[in-house]
Amino acid sequence: MQRRNFLLQAAAGTAALGVPGLRASTWPERPIKVLQGFAPGGNADTIARLVGGEMARGLGQPMVVEAVVGAGGTLASGAAARAAPDGYTLLLATGGHAVAGALYEKLPYQTVNSFQMVSTITFFPFLIVTQADSKLKSLAEALQVARAKPESVAYGSAGVGSTHHLAGELLSRLSGARLLHVPYKGDAASVTALLAGDLPMVIAPPTAVLGHLKAGKLRALAVTGPQRWPGMPDVPTVAEQGVAGFDVRSWAGWLLPAGTPAAIVERLHAETQKALQVAAVRQRLEEMGGEARGSTPQEMTAMVAAELQKWTQVVSDAKITRL
Repeated sequence: MQRRNFLLQAAAGTAALGVPGLRASTWPERPIKVLQGFAPGGNADTIARLVGGEMARGLGQPMVVEAVVGAGGTLASGAAARAAPDGYTLLLATGGHAVAGALYEKLPYQTVNSFQMVSTITFFPFLIVTQADSKLKSLAEALQVARAKPESVAYGSAGVGSTHHLAGELLSRLSGARLLHVPYKGDAASVTALLAGDLPMVIAPPTAVLGHLKAGKLRALAVTGPQRWPGMPDVPTVAEQGVAGFDVRSWAGWLLPAGTPAAIVERLHAETQKALQVAAVRQRLEEMGGEARGSTPQEMTAMVAAELQKWTQVVSDAKITRL
């Protein structure tokens, strides 16, 4: 009877892992591939290498970061969704993952159901900035001008369908002030245009504008998160300037292919939380404008689903043509 119970328990354990013959005690036995969908050296690449490098210590295997660039990160997401659910392919997803689900008419994967969420890593707001000598003294003032004369106040973004763009569309909808969107190819191009005086405002991540803010060339009008950003505590939030409920933050976190064994998900989750407690990791994420914050897989799943719903509504309300 005891032997029979042991065999039943062993069989149940293998079934729970979902992969024949796979045991949590032996994983990982080889390097783990980490996919990310943006240019090498950018924020996503840096976060993947920073946190993945720390996690590799506990896992005992390298985490090899690979850039699969194109289509707003959807190529990397597609590659991850197609990968074997064996724990050897991990995706560093960003807030653009939910935005893409709202923007693209057809994707070769489902934004939520094709993946097993592991944990968030960091959250960071965007900054709404203007030239240092701009006549606009606050975002509230800019919105007042735009209410009186629709589309008289423009804002630049990293491109049509970017989180920055949709943040501006959400701001227009919630504030009742119709802003004019001017898309550029990336943050560097929009910030260059702002510095040249080609438009009055830009929505950008902190990393794209911090150097110019510190040099006194630009001035921050607002932070898009629900609280003031610790990096610039004197800059008020959008909500503080009369737009109740406005909250736009990007994020980064780990995703696995759907069907990955629970034991592997739990191990990666635990190693992520350990990495986020390392002072050097937290400090580097803060220097990039982010807040180091993990989550449970369930919390991350709920967040991505809510983001997808929010951005789908914004795309519909703004009548943005789906790709």
